[in-house]
Parts: sequence; C-alpha cells; structure tokens
Amino acid sequence: MDGMTTLFPSSSYGTNRAARTVKSLLTFKTLDFPIPSCFMILKRLLLFLFIFLYTFYENWLPTPSCTVVPGANNQEQVEDDLKVMMVADLMLSGHETGSGYLDLHFKHFYFSRFFRKAFEFLKPDMLIVLGDLSSQGSELSQRKWSHVVQEFHSLLGPFLDLPYHVVPGDRDIGECSRLNDLSANKMFRSFPGLDTAGCGAFDIGNVNFVSLNSVALVCGNNDLRFSVEKALERERIELQTENEHVANVINESSEIKVPKYEFSWRENTMLSGSGPVLLLHFPLHQTTNNVHDENYGSIRGRADPLKKRQTVGDGPYELSQTLPSNATEYIFHALRPRMIFSAHTQTFSDHIHPDGTREIVVPAMSWDAGKNPAFVDVTFRRNGTTAIVSHCKLAGKLHVLLLYISLFFVFILIVQTSLRS
Repeated sequence: MDGMTTLFPSSSYGTNRAARTVKSLLTFKTLDFPIPSCFMILKRLLLFLFIFLYTFYENWLPTPSCTVVPGANNQEQVEDDLKVMMVADLMLSGHETGSGYLDLHFKHFYFSRFFRKAFEFLKPDMLIVLGDLSSQGSELSQRKWSHVVQEFHSLLGPFLDLPYHVVPGDRDIGECSRLNDLSANKMFRSFPGLDTAGCGAFDIGNVNFVSLNSVALVCGNNDLRFSVEKALERERIELQTENEHVANVINESSEIKVPKYEFSWRENTMLSGSGPVLLLHFPLHQTTNNVHDENYGSIRGRADPLKKRQTVGDGPYELSQTLPSNATEYIFHALRPRMIFSAHTQTFSDHIHPDGTREIVVPAMSWDAGKNPAFVDVTFRRNGTTAIVSHCKLAGKLHVLLLYISLFFVFILIVQTSLRS
C-alpha cells in the first residue's frame, strides 16, 4: 500500500506539469513572438511603392527613348564618330514674361533633369539648337533677353562647356515687318559662332557645318536678307575654293557684288551632296511628296498633316511655313549640302529632295507645342559622308504630373499610417 500511495502522487504531478506545458504553448506571449499589425504591413507596402515610384522617376522618366530612323547610311557606330544632339523650339520664357509657377519652376526643373540625363545617356560631342530658343524673344528687351540666355545656360548645367551652336528662329528675331540688324543683334551677340547676319560656319572633326538665318530669307525686302545672301555667296566661294584648291579665289570673294534682294546664280562645279551639313530653322521648299511624318508612319506630303496642326502661342509664322522655292533652289546650287537639318514644324519628318539630299525636320523640345517633347540624335561617321539619325522622345507633361501626384499621395499615406501605428 505504501508503494501504491507513493506512485499516484508522482503520476498526478507529471500530468499537471505536462498540461501546464501544453497550455503555455497554446497561450504564448506576444512579446516573445511579435505579430505585425495591419498598419505595419500597409506602411511597409506603401514605403516600397514610394521607393519604386521615386526610382522610376529618377532613372526612367527623364531618360530619352531613342529609335534609329531607317536609312541607307545606318551602320554600326565606332568611337571616332561625331555625335550631335539636335533640339528645337525650346520656347524658354526667361522667368519674366508673365509665366505661371508651373512654367517657371516645375518645367525648368524637369527639363534641367532631361538635359543632364540625355547628356549622360547619349554622350554627345555637341549640342545644336535649331531656332525658337525663346517663346517671345523678338519682343523682349535686352535685359529680359539676357534672362532667356541665363535660363538656357541653367538648363545645360554642368555640361555648359559642351560645344553648342544656336540657329535663329522666327520667335527669336521676329517677322519681316520688324526684322532688322538692330532687333536681331541681341541674339547674335549672345551665342558663339554667329555673324551679324545670324549665319555661321564651323568644323568639328571632319564634318563641316553651315548655318543660315532662314528667317531673313523668307522676307522679300529686308536689309538682313541681303546680309544673309552675301554670307551664302561667300560660303559658296570658300567651299568651291577648297574643292578646286585655288588660293586666289578667297581674295577675290570680297569683291563680288551680290544684287540686293536677288539671288546671284554663279557657276558651281561642286558635286551634289559634296557640301556641308546645312542647319536652318525653316525647312526648305519641297516639290515632292516623299516625306515620312511621325504622326502617320507613312510617306506623305508635309502639307496635309500640317494643315491639321495649329500655331502655338503667338508665333509670327504658320507651322507650314517653308523657305521660298527660289531661295531653296539657290541654296542647293550654292552649297550642294550633303544633309539638311531644319525645324519650325514642331514635328519630326524625314524627307528626300529630288537630288537625293536628305532633310531631317527636328521636332519641338517643349511641352508648349502640345505634344511630348522630342529631339534628334545624329552620329556622323568619321568618313564625313554618312550619318545615323535617331528620333528620341521624352515623357509628356501629363505623365510627369501624374507621377508627381502619385509620389505626393503615397507619401501622405505613409505619414498617416505611421501616426496610426
């Protein structure tokens, strides 16, 4: 009996101990094994979403999306090629033309990021602006025009040392009735490489560039046009001299008299396409319909799509404006350009002229044009005769605004979730 009495208490003690162990496992303390609350999970998800959106904004949104334009000269790039970034219709306000907060701060901030990303991504050797740097430059005083120049330099930021060339546009120097040497002088003095007529010529590597003040060539009776004609004739003689290797032609060129307001047709022995790369604001007159327009994706005449487009702001000329046919013919005869880059239409197009010369119309690099900003990246081959053209696009204003609103909304949710948790 004593043995049995001793056994039962021991068994009861073991059973109670086991029961306490099971109970402690079923009712564990949260301090030892924390379970995240719903607010904590939501906060982490929102934080992840915010980081994703911010990374998307930092890396993808300002980065251009470039597509190589089909052409016979498209070949693999090499290190010695010359890369040129061409933009047009920036339409800068200069911060003192009555623009709102969105234009003065948000737009400037975004486009500064674009230029930085584009330069880092494309690594161009030069920047060319094909006119309409300002939205109303022809109406600005010298002081306000200086603010436009400062805004342009601010956009370039740390890449201001990169070589650049600016071609005058109709918004920069005005229409024919108000166009003269004094009114246009403020622009010509602000940018390197322009003479008193708004024209320029320069060489980079083995590529020769000639820029013309095409705004003056539209005018029928203007002193500035006469200056452009003289510059065009002088460039023709210099180019022909280089091809013929005749040194005394340069000295004789200063004595040539060009009839006022009339183009002087002189014999040119240069072959078609053997001249410089021509830079203009207004496109050349077109006599054929083989144009590739970005909106239609097929070969059409430029006149049809441009009739459906409206002018932007208070520009002096319609978007369908081109150089007169006689000016176009003389440019082809005098310069024999190997390739032409123009702007003004605010949309991209690729045109082949009857003599086989290719003309690229650079789209608008501005939200003010009513479309997504775009530009052209050109790689000139080291042989100097071929080029690879890429059409690059950027995010539109709506996409950028939606992303900013999303970032702000997610940030507010994170703050509210943190306060509740």
